[in-house]
Amino acid sequence: MGSVVDLELPLLYCPLESAVHRRVRTVDAQARRWIAESGMCASAHEEAWVVATHSTDFFARFAPVAEDERLLATSLWVYWGFAFDDARCDNGPLSTRPAQFNALAGLVQQAAESPTAPARGERFVAPLQDIIGRFRSFGTPAQVRRFTEAQRAWLFGVCWQIGNQARGLMPDLDEYVAMRLLSSGGEPTFAMLELATGMEVPDAQLRRPAVRALTEMAILVAALDNDRHSLRKELTRGHADQNIYAVLQHQRQLSLQESVDAAAAVRDRVLTRFLQLHDRIRPQAGVELASYLQGLRYGIRGNAEWGLRVPRYLSLGHVPDPMDEAPLHWAQSPADGRCEPLPDVPGCAWWWDDTLM
Repeated sequence: MGSVVDLELPLLYCPLESAVHRRVRTVDAQARRWIAESGMCASAHEEAWVVATHSTDFFARFAPVAEDERLLATSLWVYWGFAFDDARCDNGPLSTRPAQFNALAGLVQQAAESPTAPARGERFVAPLQDIIGRFRSFGTPAQVRRFTEAQRAWLFGVCWQIGNQARGLMPDLDEYVAMRLLSSGGEPTFAMLELATGMEVPDAQLRRPAVRALTEMAILVAALDNDRHSLRKELTRGHADQNIYAVLQHQRQLSLQESVDAAAAVRDRVLTRFLQLHDRIRPQAGVELASYLQGLRYGIRGNAEWGLRVPRYLSLGHVPDPMDEAPLHWAQSPADGRCEPLPDVPGCAWWWDDTLM
């Protein structure tokens, strides 16, 4: 794919407000105790890397006004998701075995939907059922259903990704975006906004094409930011086989640095459209939808802030480093601020439809 030597990653453009829950440290201490007792980590080393995701800090930026109980439960799912991703998805023994992973995905999804589903020896089932039980204790049936459907979408996306890896297939940009919208985990992460805030968006509002477009754009911007955050580590460890940079290098015959610059342009054009459409839809939104849209904004910014500091992406050694607390610097203008569809991503061209409501 290329070498990390002399690679220049451009500053992120993100003119969105920053916020974090004021009791994040207290809630995270509870989360860490849960991790230690959950049984989902196979070793102390694995647990150290799970803790190093700082998942409470992550979701505390998506939902800075959540009640502690709600922030804890949603943060636990993020911790669980990273642990499952590392052990079973990205580079684990099933990462190139789609038939076996598909069976596991079915088992895990059944556990999310049925509190009495058997674990069948899978260590991630009982912790997930505990988390979903917490969701059911304070969430509405609609909120819990939306979350479990979103988790199913994530697992389907991972199945898609693992299928590509097993076949040695490099998707084109349009295929990659469609897959990454699912495999990134953005669907369940943003679905937890309602669970965290307690605000249930009326179904007719949440299903509006404009709201769906805003959700997908928020997911994609965060997913591409995560590709950026993890690039140096993936290159160092030889895991960079399916990300935006590899896709652009393959499709457009670019160097690594050229693909980095091209990816920034893709990401910033999507964010520019998000800002434009958000500002048109938000003034007419009711209280619940306005809360959800604000959560999308917090999520894009919070994911960027977290990803620029978290040991999950920055630590290159065997043991995770402490969280980086250095000041962050941001680009003052987008790498590509044109308000028109991406030319080689036809599946997302509808995001730029001026009639979206």
